[in-house]
Amino acid sequence: MRTIRTAAALLAALALALLPAAPAAAAPGPAVELSRAEGGKGGEITVSGSGWKPGALLMLLVCGQAAPGRGVIGGTNSCANTEGRAATVDARGAFSAKLPVAEPPKPCPCVVHVAGVTGQQDAVDREFTVAGHPTAPLPEASGDGRLAVLAAVRLDGSSGLLVWFGAPPRREVVLTVGNLGSAPVRDPVFEVGTSHGVFAPQYEERQWRGTIAPGGKAVVRLPAELTAGAHGDYQVSVRYAGKILVEQPWGVGRPWGVTLFWVLLAVVVPAALFRIGMAVVDRVRPSAGAARTSRPGRTSRSARAAAGSRRVRARTSVPAAPAPGGPGDGEPTTVLPWFSPDSAPSAPESSPTTKGHA
Repeated sequence: MRTIRTAAALLAALALALLPAAPAAAAPGPAVELSRAEGGKGGEITVSGSGWKPGALLMLLVCGQAAPGRGVIGGTNSCANTEGRAATVDARGAFSAKLPVAEPPKPCPCVVHVAGVTGQQDAVDREFTVAGHPTAPLPEASGDGRLAVLAAVRLDGSSGLLVWFGAPPRREVVLTVGNLGSAPVRDPVFEVGTSHGVFAPQYEERQWRGTIAPGGKAVVRLPAELTAGAHGDYQVSVRYAGKILVEQPWGVGRPWGVTLFWVLLAVVVPAALFRIGMAVVDRVRPSAGAARTSRPGRTSRSARAAAGSRRVRARTSVPAAPAPGGPGDGEPTTVLPWFSPDSAPSAPESSPTTKGHA
């Protein structure tokens, strides 16, 4: 019995070893579903999804010249951007939004392109047919998109005088990329984004003209620009085929020219207003001469007093007249100030004198 039990255990262990291993459950990725696979211009479809990062902001677009296996060729320039919609993922990782059907600028085949704007920036394309829109075959593949950075990245350029007064800072992102794939990459489209603090980068497409052969490399220069008056610590990111190639810090100085301008404005404007106000007051206020001549025929008390003092001085300055001869003729005669020579009393000619009488 013991031998039988041992043999049964060995057979069970061998059977388990020969059974195929059960596939591990794959982590669910982001998925997108459409209410309809075809629609005409002016219609509307419902786009829903699951497996997205909770709280992420998504962008929904109808794009032409695209396929689920190859993505959107030419980037968002092939999409109807003006008719796009935004959606926010709920706490369960799902979303649902209405999307109007619009004709993209490129011919079909078309897709509904759903991409993350913040957080985990995944992208999912679902095949969609725009009724009545022209179709054309997709362009030949320009490579498998296996570009890698081979050298250190740098930012070329410097801030000029206008940047000191608040103009948008500009730089060039210079990177050396190599083609690790088996097909040439022609006119690759990169995405350049800038971020500040905790905010996610806002990407803009930059197309590089040229061909990178398999195993070859090329120096790529991509312009980057910030908003007017930007200052502080920024970060420049370059993305290709949904993969971030480089992240480079960028420190921008404060535009002190703007501060100087406001300080001068705060000093000059009050001074100019004060000068203008004083000029207006001087022009409106009447002068002293105009006030005296404004009432003719009337003299002030001070003017009359001044005239009286002048008359008194004129009387006192008249020389004394010689007195008639008599005793003490050699002595000077003083005229009192309140008598003038004409008003002094004179003796009558017929009055006798005692001079010469015994």
